[in-house]
Amino acid sequence: MATAAVSSGGISDQLFVSIKLECPRLDELGLVPHVFGSHPVAGSWDSSKALPMEQEEAAVWGLSCVVPSHHETLDFKFLLKPKGNSSQCIVEEGPDRSLVCGSSEVETRNALFKFDDELGAVECKVFVETEILSPFDLAASWKAHQEHLQPRVRGAHDVSMNAESESRAKGADGRHVPPQEEQRAIFVDRGVGSPKFARPTNETISMSNAKFDSEAKDMPAAEGAVAAAAVADQMYGPKEDRKLAIVLVGLPARGKTFTAAKLTRYLRWLGHETKHFNVGKYRRLKHGINQTADFFRGDNKEGVEARNEVAALAMEDMLSWMQEGGQVGIFDATNSTRSRRNMLMKMAEGKCKIIFLETICNDKDVLERNMRLKVQQSPDYAEQTDFEAGVRDFKERLAYYEKVYEPVEEGSYVKMIDMVSGSGGQLQINDISGYLPGRIVFFLVNCHLTPRPILLTRHGESLDNVRGRIGGDSSLSETGLLYSRKLASFIEKRLATERTASIWTSTLQRSILTAQPIIGFPKIQWRALDEINAGICDGMTYDEIKKIKPEEYESRSKDKLRYRYPRGESYLDVIQRLEPVIIELERQRAPVVVISHQAVLRALYAYFADRPLEELPNIEIPLHTIIEIQMGVAGVQEKRYKLMGAVNPTAGI
Repeated sequence: MATAAVSSGGISDQLFVSIKLECPRLDELGLVPHVFGSHPVAGSWDSSKALPMEQEEAAVWGLSCVVPSHHETLDFKFLLKPKGNSSQCIVEEGPDRSLVCGSSEVETRNALFKFDDELGAVECKVFVETEILSPFDLAASWKAHQEHLQPRVRGAHDVSMNAESESRAKGADGRHVPPQEEQRAIFVDRGVGSPKFARPTNETISMSNAKFDSEAKDMPAAEGAVAAAAVADQMYGPKEDRKLAIVLVGLPARGKTFTAAKLTRYLRWLGHETKHFNVGKYRRLKHGINQTADFFRGDNKEGVEARNEVAALAMEDMLSWMQEGGQVGIFDATNSTRSRRNMLMKMAEGKCKIIFLETICNDKDVLERNMRLKVQQSPDYAEQTDFEAGVRDFKERLAYYEKVYEPVEEGSYVKMIDMVSGSGGQLQINDISGYLPGRIVFFLVNCHLTPRPILLTRHGESLDNVRGRIGGDSSLSETGLLYSRKLASFIEKRLATERTASIWTSTLQRSILTAQPIIGFPKIQWRALDEINAGICDGMTYDEIKKIKPEEYESRSKDKLRYRYPRGESYLDVIQRLEPVIIELERQRAPVVVISHQAVLRALYAYFADRPLEELPNIEIPLHTIIEIQMGVAGVQEKRYKLMGAVNPTAGI
């Protein structure tokens, strides 16, 4: 891997805070320690919104979080709440604790809690550690895992890999269940706790010019911990930094529009208000679709003015959209001269941050394919009856652009060099800072155009499906077992020539059992693919929830997307934990079969189909049906295969 680029102590860096409380009496008293304070994440001094600490050992509780390094002093205190009763609390005695960002001195006096006369007082030892980390440092924990350092960061999820799918033991019910101890697995534990971020030996850390090889095996993958930095950036970042314009740069047929559409889909799925502004559409609306190559000559003054005019119109529309609440605008045009880019930067000054995204391709075969595809699909040639004449005109247009083309050397930029071919490439970044730009870089380095299918399917019908119960970890019904065999037969035929394909499942046995008959492919278990956590409603039927917890039933009915089961998850939580899965799916060049659950597959399907988040909870993902997503240069296409007839309609969440 080439050198990674990160600054230390800059405005975009994050302060990782690890707090531990040690006291053996708390567990005996049935009390759970919490943290609350001046930071909004900690409730802004609202005790009802205090952050609960998690028990790491018999007498030790821990909490870790990420806040902006440039934030002013943070004040906080500990409080105790009885288990199962969040309304009562006991706040520690003494003055507020202060955490001065940027200072190495951390206050660690003991915490004193006073009770009634009978219980007296309880004193707890306090340990606080802080470390300045950039978003790149946070995500670099993946590389540390590869070196067996096992950092632990709040918000990421466990992954286990098992290539020996044929060795199985029988469970109590006679069905084959893969026992944990027999799995020859790589198990990545990324739970709550204090991370130890170790940078690779001889790796230079600077922020100016960074280069990533897209084929590097140790490129940091997406990490859930980085999401914590997103909250901090949105709360405390400068206003103009909260609005981001990704301005595409590049010659025609370099994959700009494809990249713009892919990035738009990803950011929308993460919940960022994102819109794609294609300047070509503005040009066609104002000047028609019958412009010949002469219109694009660099010495055609009228043509240059006309093209700059529509670019300015598109930019004005994008800035107006941002003022109305939009967050990320994707500005799609060639923007191939320094004067055009200077015009855009001047228009955006004080309103949004601009990052140039330049796509460069030197592969003649890829370019020829892209040019012919462009002529075939572009509205500019919709009325051209002679395809080869259209190709000649497009190549002439391209030659005019090449004469005046000026590569990006100014401002913040990302260069994607020969990354569309699927056989290597390089990503260069300059002056990139902040959570969201960092996420965009991680996404782009994993993107490619290699065609491959991704097959999504729910597990076979489970015993809880038959009973109409949500959640749980039941095994398969007879119908579900039949589907597992039909699925194996389908996969064997569909992927007969794809020996490098892989099977991904959740860690729940109904998903693992569905994959069991499939042979010849490595199987990977992702805890992130587990069904949505129904919390206290796990194992109940919807009728039971309606009867026993009518307020929860009503709340869920009003807003399924944002509703969070008590002590469980919402659909938005599921999206958050699935981000590493999406990044890895984008990185794969071989077919992947994902065997998971209804809520999870709804979220994955919404990403590939670019469905609005509001529609996500109601997307139909029927049992015993395979959804094949074909990814490649032509975009995303879908096929469905129904292997069995209709079953219990109450299945799923």
